Amino acid sequence: MPLPRPEAPLRAGALRAARDTGRAPVAGVPRWARIAAHAVPFAILPSGLWRMGVMLAVPGFGTAEARVHGAGLDLYLILLFVISEALGLLTLGLVQPWGEVVPRWIPMLGGRRVPPLAAVVPATLGALASTGVVYYFFLSILIAGFPPGHTAVEEAVLTVCYVPLLAWGPLLGAVTYAYHRRRADGRNPLPPTPAP
Repeated sequence: MPLPRPEAPLRAGALRAARDTGRAPVAGVPRWARIAAHAVPFAILPSGLWRMGVMLAVPGFGTAEARVHGAGLDLYLILLFVISEALGLLTLGLVQPWGEVVPRWIPMLGGRRVPPLAAVVPATLGALASTGVVYYFFLSILIAGFPPGHTAVEEAVLTVCYVPLLAWGPLLGAVTYAYHRRRADGRNPLPPTPAP
């Protein structure tokens, strides 16, 4: 995006309009897909808040042993929280323009079309991986119970914070399917890619 010249001041709202351009849903995206894409980060958030509760040694979050920890566990919990939320926010690319055309501010790639498979393959693998990991976690608890050392309150808090994760994989899978259908059917023709 070219910088404005000093003699041409920015119009009121020009920055807001430029910022909001990347947030607007793409034409042809079903309403349910937009809702599902926006639900993914919120499905991940409670588990991240639980991890922060463990890190901050909040009673009821994790076991007493987990709450007495070192900097290594803190770093792990923060990274897991940030990476999980970042992956959840990437789901929005499947319903917004930056999932079809690389934003112009990205060096060397800005303005180029995103090949559909470059989004569909990682999103499908992510949906399968998140479903597998989360469902395995819950199945292991259902079969073997919680590991020893958890109080009833800690088990309840963990369960309430982790149950929304059950929706992550299926929501991502559904949004990926809608993205694939829209891009494969050509229902959403993209503007031509500018020559470099």
